[in-house]
Amino acid sequence: MNRKDFLAASATAAASSGVAAAAELPGGTHLVERRSDFDVAAFAKAVGRPAAIRQVFEAVTFRPSVLGNVKNALNGLQFGFGYAGDAIVVALAGHGPSAVYAYADHIWVKYRLGEFFKLGDAAGAPVVSNVFLQRRAPIDDRADPDDAAGMYQDASIEMLQRRGLIVLACHTAIEEQARAIFSRGFAPAATSAAGVAADILTNLIPGTLVVPSMVAAIAVLQATYHYTYLTLAL
Repeated sequence: MNRKDFLAASATAAASSGVAAAAELPGGTHLVERRSDFDVAAFAKAVGRPAAIRQVFEAVTFRPSVLGNVKNALNGLQFGFGYAGDAIVVALAGHGPSAVYAYADHIWVKYRLGEFFKLGDAAGAPVVSNVFLQRRAPIDDRADPDDAAGMYQDASIEMLQRRGLIVLACHTAIEEQARAIFSRGFAPAATSAAGVAADILTNLIPGTLVVPSMVAAIAVLQATYHYTYLTLAL
């Protein structure tokens, strides 16, 4: 489906599905994102900003501990190795089930992502919202890094973004997940796979950058922007 046909279909479906038609859709409407739909300038500005050290964390299997690892990396680089806090850039490259870190609560609730991905809380119940997003500690750059209730021990996405985290979203993963959500009956009635993808792409958490393919983006981060790479196997 091309952009013209998609926007026309979205306008027709909006009243019944609740999916708003948008003049622009991050990443476009193709399964394989085209160069013309990729905001290259925004990507380059974010990942290429001046920094003394850059690191990318790849997350595929859903393991919330990755956020704790990002926090530990930031703390180790800043307080142990002595890099200035504003000279550290870390990118979270979530795809597969870990793409959901970048999805707003609206998407978690509407498409029952906890059930869809079989993501459970400590009690085994499906996670029903993006509980990883909101910061828990006050922002205080003078806080004691050993303070369990302070900002340097807060592994929320918002706090990590405050400290230099860039959240990436994979366009390919979103398109593939939208098709699966629709085909498996997790989308409300009168929607389409294209509508689900549009809904996700227009309801990402603030600051998220959509990249054409996460596995391709990681290669660019390493080759062009000199990010060190880390993936968590456990």
